[in-house]
Amino acid sequence: MIPPQEASARRREIEDKLKQEEETLSFIRDSLEKSDQLTKNMVSILSSFESRLMKLENSIIPVHKQTENLQRLQENVEKTLSCLDHVISYYHVAQEDVTLEHLPESVLQDVIRISRWLVEYGRNQDFMNVYYQIRSSQLDRSIKGLKEHFHKSSSSSGVPYSPAIPNKRKDTPTKKPVKRPGRDDMLDVETDAYIHCVSAFVKLAQSEYQLLADIIPEHHQKKTFDSLIQDALDGLMLEGENIVSAARKAIVRHDFSTVLTVFPILRHLKQTKPEFDQVLQGTAASTKNKLPGLITSMETIGAKALEDFADNIKNDPDKEYNMPKDGTVHELTSNAILFLQQLLDFQETAGAMLASQETSSSATSYSSEFSKRLLSTYICKVLGNLQLNLLSKSKVYEDPALSAIFLHNNYNYILKSLEKSELIQLVAVTQKTAERSYREHIEQQIQTYQRSWLKVTDYIAEKNLPVFQPGVKLRDKERQIIKERFKGFNDGLEELCKIQKAWAIPDTEQRDRIRQAQKTIVKETYGAFLQKFGSVPFTKNPEKYIKYGVEQVGDMIDRLFDTSA
Repeated sequence: MIPPQEASARRREIEDKLKQEEETLSFIRDSLEKSDQLTKNMVSILSSFESRLMKLENSIIPVHKQTENLQRLQENVEKTLSCLDHVISYYHVAQEDVTLEHLPESVLQDVIRISRWLVEYGRNQDFMNVYYQIRSSQLDRSIKGLKEHFHKSSSSSGVPYSPAIPNKRKDTPTKKPVKRPGRDDMLDVETDAYIHCVSAFVKLAQSEYQLLADIIPEHHQKKTFDSLIQDALDGLMLEGENIVSAARKAIVRHDFSTVLTVFPILRHLKQTKPEFDQVLQGTAASTKNKLPGLITSMETIGAKALEDFADNIKNDPDKEYNMPKDGTVHELTSNAILFLQQLLDFQETAGAMLASQETSSSATSYSSEFSKRLLSTYICKVLGNLQLNLLSKSKVYEDPALSAIFLHNNYNYILKSLEKSELIQLVAVTQKTAERSYREHIEQQIQTYQRSWLKVTDYIAEKNLPVFQPGVKLRDKERQIIKERFKGFNDGLEELCKIQKAWAIPDTEQRDRIRQAQKTIVKETYGAFLQKFGSVPFTKNPEKYIKYGVEQVGDMIDRLFDTSA
């Protein structure tokens, strides 16, 4: 048996060890808590760092992309300036009057002495035939060589800038750039080549006559010159007739943009005609009449293209298959306006084309003012035909509100396009109220659209509400009426917002204006209704019927005409 003293000592020793172990355990527990706290702090710091890093990355990436775009734009600007400098250098050269030297002066003097000797000994006929054949071949080769140079330049270095058509047909934003010139660009190259060949012919013919004057006897000069230029002139006239023929085929295909190549050529021919007439002075009547004949052909085909285009706008049969589902601007409208805008570069030419077809006495000696009035009348005719066609197309839509949005978009597009260009001034020559008329049409369509919301607001309009005695308990019939009014408004609002969200109004200003006007009307009507019946105990489940606050209704209307909202 253990003595009491030893047992007591053993107990104290165990208690001391136990106390010591408890202190150690308490220390470990405190350390774990501190470690947990430190771990949480570290996780918080890392999470914060990760969040800030993501924000920094999201901020830096767009800046990096913008910097890349700016660098690319800078490179494009520098390349463009370099190209412009190159082109401008050619422009100055083109403005100079270059003196053509066919033969060195010493050789020319020898040729003159030989020709005089041949004339003196009666051999003039033989050498004149040989002379005109050689020089005719050289003139023809020069014109063909110039044309070939244009084609090679365009195919090797891309299509150069063309002064022939100042306002070229624009590519769509989605069109990818290609190395090979497109069909429109090739047409422009052909047009430029022909225009330059005509100018070159005049300069070369003038030079040939000066050379001929020193070599050929005076009384044979005009006849020899007439024979000398025939091949080159016939080549130009044939190419011009081919252009007319191509335009005629394009009209049949309703490809009116191709016909526009005639306009810069005709303008250049008419500008060059005085020099042409001067160069051809003294030649045979058949030679002199070639250029006027080509001008007449081009005026005739141009006038036909203009009239056919106007008729095509009026009778365009495409109604159902190509109608935009969202009521946006129709392709016919944008094409018609683009064609009219391109005519602005050739106002005098287009007016003269129309005037050439007039049979009245006033048209025989038409002035620029007369041509301008004819062109104004023509543009008004096209716009009138376009409006009639749009009205016909709008009837395809079963929903009158979508039909109104369609007409609104097209009328607004026409008006804005007229105002951005000189077309509005040209239209005003014969139709002074055209701008006001389009604005009235736009307002009429907005009012028609707004009537589509009456089926929503009529449920809650003050004039359609029954009279309730304040403070008097509602009868079942009266409660049912209030429920129906709330339900009708909610269903109508949801349905219209769902449908009209998919419609389109491309003009941001008009879209915001129509939204704001509709929002004001609906919010005022709904606000008054909600204030009057929102606190009336007409149901045990008010949230079932009072689904939207006034601001929520406004937010829903703000998302109209926006599929991304």
